[in-house]
Order: sequence, then structure tokens, then C-alpha cells
Amino acid sequence: MHTIEWVALDDDTVVIADDTGAFWGADRADMGDDAPFAAPMVGPGSRESTRSLLDGVISLGLGPLPSAGPPRAPTRARYAMDLIGSFHNSGRTVGNYLRAARRFRDTGRDDLAAYLERHAREENGHEKLAVRDLDALGFPGARLVARVMPPGVAPLCRLFDQLSADDHPVGCIGYSYFFESAAARRTGAQLDAWQSLSVSGADVTRFMRAHSSLGSEADHVEDMLDFIAGLPPDDRAAIVRATHLTSMLAGIAARHIGVRSDHVLWAELVEAAAEESTFCLT
Repeated sequence: MHTIEWVALDDDTVVIADDTGAFWGADRADMGDDAPFAAPMVGPGSRESTRSLLDGVISLGLGPLPSAGPPRAPTRARYAMDLIGSFHNSGRTVGNYLRAARRFRDTGRDDLAAYLERHAREENGHEKLAVRDLDALGFPGARLVARVMPPGVAPLCRLFDQLSADDHPVGCIGYSYFFESAAARRTGAQLDAWQSLSVSGADVTRFMRAHSSLGSEADHVEDMLDFIAGLPPDDRAAIVRATHLTSMLAGIAARHIGVRSDHVLWAELVEAAAEESTFCLT
């Protein structure tokens, strides 16, 4: 017998998934009041049905991403912007997780508090790897992360802060699931392509390697799925909605930065570096 999970994303759409990896959307207007998916989700989840539901809403939220022509080769300017964005996002994790954990302690949800406290310890200091990688690329890393917020990253950071400050901040887990599952799909070939941008031969992939299929991200994702699947239905639904919202904002960010030229990105980096702009494009 299959495990089925479902969540109403809004007044119009219900997303349904099962443990075979299948997911599909349904229009609530087409459902009768007594339809099984018209009411809130009930019953337990499973790792695979939860995975299907979360990955399904990520796919829906991201929408069509730029795909014209062959994949664009990485450049130092684009990689630097990726690292700066990663710094801002990763640098919020510990504070937001601990803020949410305190709220859960206050409301008697020690299970959620303990989970977030443990993951806060695991993520502590990761943003410093991004600064070290910027330095290794030849950029003034600390100056750039202090002065540059890549397009699309600010709305994501605000969402993370808001989810973590809610009265019942379980949505912050959905926010993190989006980024952890994306990181788990980074391959060795991608890391090699970024490393090829190093002018001096220094390692410029510490952050991305730690957050990739070669690091611990795959284990983190499996751990998250086991934990989320065991939560009550209302918590799972809130996590799914937060994951969907995160993916929508991430899709907007990807489309926005995709249309900006390297020349524009480079000019922003040079301006932010100010008197330390001794690095070069080649």
C-alpha cells in the first residue's frame, strides 16, 4: 500500500505525491467538498513520499529556467557572485536556526528545537569558506561580501528571516531543504569547472565542495527527509509551502542574474572593491 501526501499550496492548487516518486497538481475547483484531497493532509509520511512532495513543489516553484543554447561556461565574475550570495545565505543559518529553536523550546516542541540546534552546530562557520574562496580567486573577499548583495539574494534572505521568526517557525526547515537538496546535486565536474578559474592554482571550491555531492549534503538531505516525514501533517504541510515559496524566489533570482552580462557583474565587483580593485579579469 502506497503512502500518499498532499498539500494545498493556495486556494487553487493542491499538490499530491506518493512514494513511487510521482507527483501531480490538482485544481481545488474541480474537487467536491468530500474529495479525499480537499481536506488537509492526515496520517504519517514516508521518506519517499515526502521527497516526492518536496521535490515536486520545487520543480513547480522554479518554473522554466534559462536554457537557450549550451550551458554557459563559468566565469570568475559569476562564480564570485555565487560565492557572495552563498555567504549571505549561509551566514544566516546559525542565527535563524537558534532563534527558531528558542521559540520551539518555549512552546514545548523540543523535537524541533533539538533538530535545529544540532544543525546549527553543523553549519557553524561555513560562510567563512566562501570568503576564503573569494580571496583565493584574487578578490578582496571580506570587502565584497560587506558591500555586494547579488540580485535575488536579498528577497531570499528576508524570507529565511521571516520564516525563522514566525510564531511556529517550522518553515525555516523547508527553506533549508531547498538549498540542501540543490547543493546535493552539485557534481565533481562542476567543482572542476569552478577550480579551473583559479589563476594561482589555489583551492577556490571549499564552500561549494562542502555543499555538494562530494561533501555531506546527500547525508543531510536524507536526514532531513527522515525527520520531516516523521512530523505531524500540519508541520509537513508548512514545510512544503515554505519550500515552494523558496523555490519561486530562487527561480526569479536565477532568471534575473541570467540576463546580466559578465561586464555588468564585473563592474559591480570592481566598484565594490574600491581601492582594493587590483584584481584582473584574466
